[in-house]
Amino acid sequence: MVYDVAIIGGGPGGYAAALYAHNFGLSVAMIERDLVGGTCLHRGCVPTKAWLETAGKYVAVAEAGDFGVITTAPSLDWAKARERKDRVVGRLHRGLAGLLKGRGVEVIAGTGRLELPGAVMVTGADGARQRIEARAVILATGAVPRSIPGYEIDGRRIVTSDHALEWEERPGRVAVIGAGAIGCEFASFLADLGSRVYLFEVMDQILPGMEPEAARVLHRELAKRDVEIHTGTAVGPARIAPEGVVVPFGESSVTVDVALVAVGRAPVIAGIGLEGTRIEVERGFVKVDPSTQQTAEPGVYAVGDIVAGTPQLAHAGFAEGIAAITHIGSGRPAPVEYRAVPAIVYTRPEVAAVGLTEERARAAGYEVATAGHGFDAMARALIRGENRGLVKIVVQVGGPILGATVAGPEAGELIHELMLAVGWEALPAEAAAFIHGHPTLSETIGETLLAAAGRSLH
Repeated sequence: MVYDVAIIGGGPGGYAAALYAHNFGLSVAMIERDLVGGTCLHRGCVPTKAWLETAGKYVAVAEAGDFGVITTAPSLDWAKARERKDRVVGRLHRGLAGLLKGRGVEVIAGTGRLELPGAVMVTGADGARQRIEARAVILATGAVPRSIPGYEIDGRRIVTSDHALEWEERPGRVAVIGAGAIGCEFASFLADLGSRVYLFEVMDQILPGMEPEAARVLHRELAKRDVEIHTGTAVGPARIAPEGVVVPFGESSVTVDVALVAVGRAPVIAGIGLEGTRIEVERGFVKVDPSTQQTAEPGVYAVGDIVAGTPQLAHAGFAEGIAAITHIGSGRPAPVEYRAVPAIVYTRPEVAAVGLTEERARAAGYEVATAGHGFDAMARALIRGENRGLVKIVVQVGGPILGATVAGPEAGELIHELMLAVGWEALPAEAAAFIHGHPTLSETIGETLLAAAGRSLH
């Protein structure tokens, strides 16, 4: 059988492509060497957020007395929390597998390697090989955690997020190397659950690339929970000692039970058959035509974390999978609108952004103005006891909204209103014309939009 599409990789980009193909009547074979769902479902987005939810519930009980709810101090059953995380992941995995089956996607277990023209060679766990022929091939092989010199990953004392999600007990002392989204999320939930956390970042702020004002909000809140934060700081090679892992920095050092390396993710392209093809690679990432997701090799597409110059986000991978399938099935381009892809950090408080930051807008040549509003005096935020944070909007002078950032309660939900404003290139006055309910967290966005339109209320 010759399939319409063969997909190497069953993570968000791959399975989104496989599921979307039914809209064009395309037959699909998807090759996956592990479990469908990829890093996001099994070792990333979902299990991390399950741990963050556990931490949130723990804090809510601990602070219940502030609301007149009298209870004893909470204690944590780590094993039960981990079991719940596994149940959530398992349910989603079973649901995804059933959906793929219902859509007629043939899932083939094994490691796929591109073979031109129009085929993928699949090697099973037992070494058996089979050739899958297809009219088009989508590369969706994802990414794996990076490390740094002096931090050889052993899965016990020096670990990545893959290992940390499976800890059998709460570590007492943790050094988190890297204060991007992954590092900050781990620092947040570990501190809330009682670990002593040290957070290191070589750049001059946590959450590099985010608005500095938002990064400062999170920095302050983590510091209040006794997270020791070192920005503008490079760590030296770790040393394993009887008392723990020694992490040197500058003229000092800390000793911890485990060092968690969270310095980004590297694309998986080794062994997938790019050699001898016309596919172009840039610093390990695959270059594509952004209007179609097609590589320089006709009939071969790439989506997800391996794509050059795009955000390593599951939802971006979903959109790229849809774009690739649309071009395969119809011949029409349906490019991803990267300008309006939200990025969310699920810490306490959350931080979310869409579009351009002020710095990036100015670097792009825009004349910009900004408007901001805090959560500190917003009724719903005060009612919830979560009135730390802000909204910032970046506007082209005389033009549309270019970007926005929210740092505060439910930022990951609130950002989507601003996503629409950025995506539709709304003028501040247009967006500000709509009324926000009172009392809501969303009012903070409404207040910021009014300020951006030049007619602030409070």
